[in-house]
Amino acid sequence: MRVVFVGAGGVSVETAKALIKKGHEVIIIETVKAKIDELSEELDCSFLLGDGSHPSILCEVNPAQTDFLFCLADSDQDNIIASLVGRSLGFKRIVTSIDDPQFEEICHVLELEDTIIRSRTISRYLEDMVGGSKDTEISTVIKDEARFFTLIAKEEDTVAAEDLKLPTDARVICYYRDGEFSHADEETKFRIGDEVVILTHSKNIPVLQERWQPKTAQEEPADAASPD
Repeated sequence: MRVVFVGAGGVSVETAKALIKKGHEVIIIETVKAKIDELSEELDCSFLLGDGSHPSILCEVNPAQTDFLFCLADSDQDNIIASLVGRSLGFKRIVTSIDDPQFEEICHVLELEDTIIRSRTISRYLEDMVGGSKDTEISTVIKDEARFFTLIAKEEDTVAAEDLKLPTDARVICYYRDGEFSHADEETKFRIGDEVVILTHSKNIPVLQERWQPKTAQEEPADAASPD
């Protein structure tokens, strides 16, 4: 896959290292040249000097050919703007990182579905640690080819879990309704707006993405237009 990072912070660098090791193509957009010079000695990937929230910069990384745009800059506002610009340019999937939970509702309104709140993730980890839990790292559970896939239920998804007709090796394990977590079984019936979490084999991800994250009109090839 082809992955673009906005911002060369710690999360970007560690994720980039892992993706490069697996053979993926990585491009990192960074505003500080000195940081690029430093990282270019340890990362076998491409770098682009500039503001990742600026349309002209994002256009240079060929949005139509990019599978993921990770907006991981230090500024929540920059990440939100970069995500919106990226969506307008046709990036297939965009992940928005924010630190301030006050921006979460704004991201929902703007339909930035893949939003990560870093402070909340860390606080949950520390809370579990104080509670006596030791194995809270997701990597201790999700290994090998296991993957999580999430979807936001639409009208056609308001059925029981067993009626979602998921691929083999895919199961609904839980869901969030109005921000509240609940376990799910085959008889659980979903409502519009529920965030449904599926545990699946990695081979099923393209099928799930095609069904619940279809290409937008601007991603369709020009010759796909219907004849006059």
